[in-house]
Amino acid sequence: EVQLVQSGGGLVQAGGSLNLSCGVSGFTSEDYAIGWFRQAPGMEREGLLCISRNGDSTYHTDSVKGRFSISSDNAKNTVYLQMNGLKPDDTAKYYCGLERVPGKRCGRWRVMYSFWGQGTHVTVSS
Repeated sequence: EVQLVQSGGGLVQAGGSLNLSCGVSGFTSEDYAIGWFRQAPGMEREGLLCISRNGDSTYHTDSVKGRFSISSDNAKNTVYLQMNGLKPDDTAKYYCGLERVPGKRCGRWRVMYSFWGQGTHVTVSS
């Protein structure tokens, strides 16, 4: 059974930082990518950035460039989302997703991902 288990998140003041992690288990191939998404109430799930197993990362949302970064520890099958300079607009539920057989660039859209973490809330107070 493929599982993505997330940790991190919580409440932070504007300007603060949080680190989310996504641990992957049960996926037998090494050909996959992990993407981070967020979904605010009443909004569509938005792709933020993603990383392939070879370490290539792609940003999908300009609003997080320069503030969010993604990294991976392949030995631990874990991907991290470091969020700095958090703003109230970053408040959402954050999800990691697994994209099977990614192309040259890992995917932006929700439909490209086959498995999801349980989600974790991030609340940024002003």
